[in-house]
Amino acid sequence: MKIYNSLRRQLEDFVPLNPEQVSIYSCGPTVYDYIHMGNARTALVTDIIRRYLVYKGYNVKLVQNLTDIDDKIINRAAELGVSAKQLAHQNGEAFFEDSQRLGIQPADVHPKATEHIPEMIDLIQILLDKGAAYVIDGSVYYRVNQFAEYGKLSNRKPEDLLAGARVEIDERKEDPRDFDMWKAVKPGEPSWESPWGRGRPGWHIECSAMAMKHLGETIDIHAGGEDLQFPHHENEIAQSELATGTPFARYWMHVAFLKIDGKRMGKSEHNFILLRDALDNYPTEVIRHFLISAHYRHPLDYNRESLTKSEGALRRLNNCLDALKNYYEDIEPSETTASQFTLAMDTDFNTAQALGAIFTLVGEVNKSLSTLDEAAAPVLAQAYQALTETCQVLGIYNTDTQIDDGDNVQQRDQMINLLLEIRQDARNRKDWETSDKIRDRLKELNIEIKDTREGTTWKIIS
Repeated sequence: MKIYNSLRRQLEDFVPLNPEQVSIYSCGPTVYDYIHMGNARTALVTDIIRRYLVYKGYNVKLVQNLTDIDDKIINRAAELGVSAKQLAHQNGEAFFEDSQRLGIQPADVHPKATEHIPEMIDLIQILLDKGAAYVIDGSVYYRVNQFAEYGKLSNRKPEDLLAGARVEIDERKEDPRDFDMWKAVKPGEPSWESPWGRGRPGWHIECSAMAMKHLGETIDIHAGGEDLQFPHHENEIAQSELATGTPFARYWMHVAFLKIDGKRMGKSEHNFILLRDALDNYPTEVIRHFLISAHYRHPLDYNRESLTKSEGALRRLNNCLDALKNYYEDIEPSETTASQFTLAMDTDFNTAQALGAIFTLVGEVNKSLSTLDEAAAPVLAQAYQALTETCQVLGIYNTDTQIDDGDNVQQRDQMINLLLEIRQDARNRKDWETSDKIRDRLKELNIEIKDTREGTTWKIIS
């Protein structure tokens, strides 16, 4: 199994520090607003990484933080006339709600920055004691020049290290690249007591402290969006490794941007689609399929055409699995049926190729079903097991709700028959437009209707 390590910019064999448990830290949202589809892609990739490692037999501990104190939260709260604490709580709960709707399994720990102030203060004090930080008027800054490897993750030259950094202009700093770990209190802002006076933590120290509190000084996988590679993750490395003297993370994984009209989707670009709005218009499995239809390191463009393709793909998959349920047996899937899926996922979690393997098997199953003989039943049972297991890893088919769903099938049949009654009423009124619209929409759902002298019949087509 290989993972592309952003730190060394190459595929590397995955060897966890502790074979008994894989540790993963994923940078969660700054909860000043609802999450958009770009945020959702990063969260979903992390979800699938965890699911696949569990599928492979690993025990996994996943920590995903919430940044619940930040300039953006303070500014938005002031605009809305609410407290920063109230806004962060409200949007944090919305994040969990939206993540659940997308089928993202909760992390083992969801630490909040405001609940880890003592750990942040302790870490800052260690860096001060080592001469890697300094205090100015109640604020504490990290000395970038004390960490010889600064820039190793982003592969930036010293003169380029200010570009793109969230660094406030402050003439008092020893070096323009130095970043704040503790911000002295300002009027009206939330603050906590510290050895340097009241204030609040900087963005970067939060993740270092929370990751080490819950996963130890060295973690296996650190994941996040590619926009966090610099300066956030670069600064996490600098703080953590100078403080502990050990590598902070063994594998760094960065998820590429989601784009819209060819441009990066983001709140600062004012071109974002909220996840909750997308889920109001498309089923969970369709959104998941779309978001993993490209490899996580490749950009993905959000558009209706792509989502329509995902809808069609999911219809094919569900129709195939519905047909295969008749052959369901509690048996192990053959190794060969899932091998291409495993090969794809073992190569840096290549979900695009994994989906290709799944739909290749769907095509083979549909051919077998059309020329069925009894001898094929065990093979089809194995295919059903292989498809349901691999689709559950990707979260695009849930057997908990799909297996033995006689009630759902009955409801489906009743809905189709109701639509056909409405269509017949339209035909009786010579309302051919409505009649044709119902027929065409049902066909889009792979339901074919046929008008005969005896009445209208329907069937599901693969």
